[in-house]
Amino acid sequence: MLSVIIPTEGVEQPAVATLATLVPGAAAGVIREVLLVDRGGSSVIERVADVAGCRYLSSEGTRAAALAAGARQARSPWLMFLHAGAVLDSGWIEETTQFINGVSNSGRPRAAVFRYARSPYADRRLRDGFKAIARMVAGPSAEQGLLIAREHYDRLGGYRPDARRSEARLLRQLGRSSRTLLRSRIMVVA
Repeated sequence: MLSVIIPTEGVEQPAVATLATLVPGAAAGVIREVLLVDRGGSSVIERVADVAGCRYLSSEGTRAAALAAGARQARSPWLMFLHAGAVLDSGWIEETTQFINGVSNSGRPRAAVFRYARSPYADRRLRDGFKAIARMVAGPSAEQGLLIAREHYDRLGGYRPDARRSEARLLRQLGRSSRTLLRSRIMVVA
């Protein structure tokens, strides 16, 4: 049903934190595959992928290039893009399944992002306040993940590896009318 694409930077801890929140989704049959796309070509991430039962890809260039490479290799009709270090609330499985079924039954192309939640362990900084204001004005950030049907992703042109701010461009292209903000929260711990 769902392929999860996670771009990594060769660091184990954030990737493992994200994979741990995906285990219940795999056990429930919601996740078909997880692709770890490492921009550093690290043997550490290759080992993590092997131990976790994920597919490993190596990619050169930007994070958008890694996301695009993962999307090309994904085998499911639905794609979920998460940053390494993203931790999802426990209710994400039920809500994601409901969203996918609702979109499939409606015939209207839609995408979803998770509700942003600041990590309780992070130090509050001025930058966090600016990011919160930016999310209210401009919409969600790429840190909030993206859940989208492959068909809709391809129709929009996906992540363009050579474009600046490709993740923000795709979210903007979706617009408010075809984007749903899910109730499930996402925290980026790394």
